[in-house]
Amino acid sequence: MASRSVVRGFCSYIADVKAEVGRVTWSSRKEVIVTTIVVFVMALIASLFFALVDTAWYKIVHVIIGQ
Repeated sequence: MASRSVVRGFCSYIADVKAEVGRVTWSSRKEVIVTTIVVFVMALIASLFFALVDTAWYKIVHVIIGQ
């Protein structure tokens, strides 16, 4: 008998999930594309910044230790 309550509970859970998904406000295609481009651009800027900082520290350390 416990298996029936498990199945009933699972079906109830699936129904609740469907109801929640129906209430979600989905982004438009344009919003997704623009946000994706912004993320890629910011990742590129951050990687260039950290590459420059890393190179600068590398050169400073090598000047200090004399190699």
